[in-house]
Amino acid sequence: MTQIIISGVVSFLVAIFSTPVLIRYFSALGKGQEIREDGPKSHLRKRGTPTMGGLSILAGIVVAYVVVGIYGEIQGIGGFTASGLLVLGLTLGLGALGFADDFIKLFKARNLGLNKTAKLLGQLVLALGFGWLVLQFKDDNGLTPGSTNLSFVREIDTFNIAVGGAIVGTIIFLIFMYLLIAAWSNAVNLTDGLDGLAAGTTAMVMGAYTIITFWQFRNSCATALSAGCYQVRDPLDLAVLAAAGLGGCLGFLWWNAAPAKIFMGDTGSLALGGLVAGLSVTTQTELLMVIIGAIFVVETVSVVIQIVVFRTTGKRFFRMAPIHHHFENGGWAETAVVIRFWLLAAMAAMAGTAIFYGDWLLKSGLGI
Repeated sequence: MTQIIISGVVSFLVAIFSTPVLIRYFSALGKGQEIREDGPKSHLRKRGTPTMGGLSILAGIVVAYVVVGIYGEIQGIGGFTASGLLVLGLTLGLGALGFADDFIKLFKARNLGLNKTAKLLGQLVLALGFGWLVLQFKDDNGLTPGSTNLSFVREIDTFNIAVGGAIVGTIIFLIFMYLLIAAWSNAVNLTDGLDGLAAGTTAMVMGAYTIITFWQFRNSCATALSAGCYQVRDPLDLAVLAAAGLGGCLGFLWWNAAPAKIFMGDTGSLALGGLVAGLSVTTQTELLMVIIGAIFVVETVSVVIQIVVFRTTGKRFFRMAPIHHHFENGGWAETAVVIRFWLLAAMAAMAGTAIFYGDWLLKSGLGI
């Protein structure tokens, strides 16, 4: 528990003190966010606001993870693990992809940044690499960071996507990893459209996963084989990483809350999407993440509905997509939209955590 607390506190402090440095740096350069002309008119005042604040979130996560990892190695409890390093690698890889997109927008005077092909190709390479590696690195109990079993609260034994042999199963799994990672990274990116919305929502998701991973650690089959135990590799290290994500988002939110002094940019949103995806895979809760991260799902679905309806009927289903802009254009103040979405995000996180805990009660024979 000490390591988890240290991780959250260190990440928060790094993020909250490094973000003003980024604000001053980009303000001095005169580099800031461009605003869509077809977006809500109230957003035009945000033109020129510094962006790429996701660098401070990533700094908080990395510093916290390294500090706690070294502490764990010295104490002989925890330390660096394959699961944690792979999720961190995916997070940083997608962060680098987002950084390239932001850099092109700001410094190369190309408003659209990376084109869609380059972005999807980058996500493909990272997803395939992550998908392959999570099936390697068996521990003493034969567990790998990931599993070819689809999972909800834990592995679903009746559905194994490796049906058809090892080679075919691996190919199916890698395709699934690409769809999962591309979906979550783009979902967080779409949610990042209002001051504090993505950072606050991700903080709640990370809070839920800090609890979930800690509970998996406390009830790991590796330490005590009992009813309801979890066959998850390195849950303590994943809890440290989730706490670092929570602290980093909260530290950044201090400056990103309305009126935002800096935006996270694709550097932050793609990275946080990678963290969400990576945790869902390594904790064996891919489908549970759909509930916990419901706001991200709704934002993405709203865009899909808007595109499909417009292309088939020529009319718009929403006033504007993603859905947070629909409510803005309907007369809601930006802060009202954000706070109400935060409330929904909190309820989704609590619902997912309750489902997770309820499953443990049933499996352990304690009932509900």
